[in-house]
Amino acid sequence: MAQPMNVQAEPLQRPAVRLLPSRHKRAAAGHPWIYSNEIQMDAAAKAHEPGTVVSVLTADGRALGTAYFNPHSLIAARMLSTDPSVPIDAEFFAGRLSAALALREALYDRPFYRLVHAEGDALPGLVIDRFGDVLAIQMNTAGMDRVGDEILAACESVLAPRAVVLRNDSSVRQLEGLERFVKTAKGELAGPLEVEEDGAVFLADLLAGQKTGWFYDQRVNRDFIAGLAKGRRVADIYAHSGGFAIRAALAGAREVVLVESSQAALDLAQQSAARTGVETVCRFVRAEAFAELERLAAQGEKFGVVVCDPPAFIKSRKDVNSGAKGYRKLARLAAALVEPGGFLFLASCSHHMEAMRFAEEVAKGIEAAGRTGRIISQAGAGPDHPVHPMLPESAYLKSLTLALD
Repeated sequence: MAQPMNVQAEPLQRPAVRLLPSRHKRAAAGHPWIYSNEIQMDAAAKAHEPGTVVSVLTADGRALGTAYFNPHSLIAARMLSTDPSVPIDAEFFAGRLSAALALREALYDRPFYRLVHAEGDALPGLVIDRFGDVLAIQMNTAGMDRVGDEILAACESVLAPRAVVLRNDSSVRQLEGLERFVKTAKGELAGPLEVEEDGAVFLADLLAGQKTGWFYDQRVNRDFIAGLAKGRRVADIYAHSGGFAIRAALAGAREVVLVESSQAALDLAQQSAARTGVETVCRFVRAEAFAELERLAAQGEKFGVVVCDPPAFIKSRKDVNSGAKGYRKLARLAAALVEPGGFLFLASCSHHMEAMRFAEEVAKGIEAAGRTGRIISQAGAGPDHPVHPMLPESAYLKSLTLALD
């Protein structure tokens, strides 16, 4: 992380960027992103270091607010405040963090949740997941990376965590010209941490697991699927560390089959099942998802519930069509395993995959499997992943649960 710059603490002296004529309307209406083609990219603007805090002005000089600026990014400015003179310092971040904490404490009675969800909590580019007295932080943009010390100071003043892990290894950092790394910024971790969820105990690896080590976004969907699982056979495809599977087993599933290609994730799932007391009904299969779906179908296997929560099939807009075919194929193969009257859950965490397109591809896949059904639930991430009302991209997670005939 770069050392804090004086401009962060001296708002009246900070630089400014101007928007092109008539290109201020989206920002003035509350959209948190300003694209490079909306900004006067003159020599002065191009000279700013990535992540510089700036005042945003209209073409005629009217102040719109404060943002951080990266002249090398398509999303060149991300709004931090409508106040053009607010200091962007540890106190600023402590205020935003306290507001985010108050929301989560109204939602949950245990300290296991996403504490900060980027634009949804008015902190663009910043993600913080809370695991009791440990925090996992992702600074995904040059602006947040530049004020990393202030963010850590704010976390200390608001929560005083025992340990802090910087999970700065997401691919989006490359788009901002940032290095990717994982390190412990405070304290020590002896191994995976326990995550408590509705009576289940999971293990999250904050240093080596996917994303920040756990998938809080699927909590409401795990709740829903658990409610359908009693007395049924359940297949959890792309099981990772067992979130859906173990919740289903705890809810009374007759048998749960977990399919996952990562042995490390399966090991965590097995340990979590043992800690939750459901290991006797769980079977752990290391395999590639599509191949295992085809093998199970060839053997005539049927399940009352099939869960498919894959990693993102679509990393960029150019991958949308190929990714859509992947979701269609997944729906076709998974539907073949669902017993009549059973349930199929499919999810997409690709924010480039629009909800309507996702539903269309799932429907085509089910039809190709020779099945019919009805959608009984359409859901996204849980309430600890708030969506910015002007930024539909922040509603990245989409899921469908279908009852199949």
